[in-house]
Amino acid sequence: MTKVNPTEDSPARVLGHPLFRDAPPEVVRLLLRDAAILHVEDGDLLFREGEDAVEYLYVLSGGIEVLRHTQDGQERVFHIFRAGQLLAETAMFMTHGRYPMHARAHGDAIALCLKRAGLQAACRAWPDLAMRLLARLSDRVYQRVNEVEWFSDSTAAQRLADYLLRLRPGEGSSVRLPLTQRQLAAHLGVRAETLSRLLADWVAQGRIAGARRDWVLLDPAFLDDLAQPARRSF
Repeated sequence: MTKVNPTEDSPARVLGHPLFRDAPPEVVRLLLRDAAILHVEDGDLLFREGEDAVEYLYVLSGGIEVLRHTQDGQERVFHIFRAGQLLAETAMFMTHGRYPMHARAHGDAIALCLKRAGLQAACRAWPDLAMRLLARLSDRVYQRVNEVEWFSDSTAAQRLADYLLRLRPGEGSSVRLPLTQRQLAAHLGVRAETLSRLLADWVAQGRIAGARRDWVLLDPAFLDDLAQPARRSF
């Protein structure tokens, strides 16, 4: 893992993000103060849960996953951030001042590291940024409330069907799991044995085909009908 000075295009790319778009020059200077480019290899930890939250990241290429470990030692991957996405920006405002999760490179990746002090100063100087962050955080809280309800009311089969459909590129039928099956089971809140049995049953029924991480959705209508009753309309 190495840090270098930003290239000419990296600040322009992060400033195209909806949070920072049209920021005044003085705000731009605050946001980019002491910024650095981070090059990481697959599996490198960018920060650990509990460490002081002093930097947030804008992904320039590759992927960065955020995760926690369950009480029995299993990894639960919450999300994989891709190029053009910010992560840990909300951690810059947590009162305990610590990262709530680990961040790890998902394959080789490059990220722009931005500073907590600069983001907080930019919010004070430009209230529009604070309002955008508040709207972003509110949307995330709403999403998490819906996820809690989803996990409470849905079955393992409904969760898996919905997950597979969300991976599908457009109208395509081939999907590649970004997680191992054990990680996916933890992500969906099911036992690894349950996930394995569901996949085997759907293969036997001709609903899907494949193995390990590579699958083909042979009957997406079946998966959609299965997942639909547990979905919210907004």
